Amino acid sequence: MNIPFADNWRKKRGLARGVAVVSAGDGPPDAGAIAELLSECELLRSQAAAGGVRLDDSAASLEALDQLLPRWRDDTDTLSWLGNDAGLYLGTVVVRTVPGAGWRIWPNGQPVVRLASGREIDVVGAGHEWAEAGVPELSQLYAEISEA
Repeated sequence: MNIPFADNWRKKRGLARGVAVVSAGDGPPDAGAIAELLSECELLRSQAAAGGVRLDDSAASLEALDQLLPRWRDDTDTLSWLGNDAGLYLGTVVVRTVPGAGWRIWPNGQPVVRLASGREIDVVGAGHEWAEAGVPELSQLYAEISEA
């Protein structure tokens, strides 16, 4: 959608970033339900499927994503959502394949991946960088995270 005043506003302030998880209940959130919610990544999955890439929550699928032509970079709305999805997908692959890794929700609602070492990774921020510039590559980030 081309709305001149919105495009000018975005140029001055940058894209909106992030995703937040808010608990509606009194008790601690169910880790399995959060992992399932964060793994949906519908926009990324549809973009990948259109490019012939099947996302199976593996490190190999991250490599395939890195090879996609970035047709989304011309659409600022898609770019922002795709950045969120790319980060959440990276986090999903890490949580499902790296021993001791899990989702942690910061008090502000931001999901991060916490490794067994205690290190926390802002995967959504990394997803935005990948969607906007292609670097760092998702597969490279995964390799660095899985070695830690």
